[in-house]
Amino acid sequence: MDKEKRSGRAYDLAGTRRRTCGAIAILLFLAGLTALIVYLVYRPHKPQFSVIGAAVYNLNTSAPPLVSTTMQFTIATRNPNRRVSIYYDRLSAYVSYRNQAITLPLALPPLHQGKRTTVAVSPVLGGTAVPVAADVANGLAVDEAYGVVGLMVVVMGRLRWKAGAIRTGHYGLYVRCDVMVGLKGAMGQPPLLGSSGCKVDT
Repeated sequence: MDKEKRSGRAYDLAGTRRRTCGAIAILLFLAGLTALIVYLVYRPHKPQFSVIGAAVYNLNTSAPPLVSTTMQFTIATRNPNRRVSIYYDRLSAYVSYRNQAITLPLALPPLHQGKRTTVAVSPVLGGTAVPVAADVANGLAVDEAYGVVGLMVVVMGRLRWKAGAIRTGHYGLYVRCDVMVGLKGAMGQPPLLGSSGCKVDT
């Protein structure tokens, strides 16, 4: 009799464990399915960046070598999402030539971008002499004399997507925009000769 009671209790305990594990498995499956549905409905797309304007107020090279420049670029960013807004923070921008920075990074204010909207910022970059490699200074001097210089505008920071009450964690943002700027004539508002678009990594 005692053996039957013990076996009955063991059977009940095993059954309870099976039911508990089954309930947990169902809950996990439903949670995963819900997350998948939310992702498919609100799947966020990366923002799109482009450079739409340029101004070069100063561009000089000097010993030892140094580059001193003041530039302003108008950078447009578009949020292509219909259901998701974007929050940017810890943004900074700088200009590079031949993969070497010729301006110091400039901190930009935080930015909130609504659904399917376009926002433009026009930071003034530079103002402080930056040490560069000799080949960078020489190449910049040659391009300046020719009147056309190829530059890269770099934007870095973090972003979060928000859909209703759901807000994602932070993602790193790294944007590279290749531009061709004309330097012939008076300084100030040279033509933006071309932009091959911006590569956006998140």
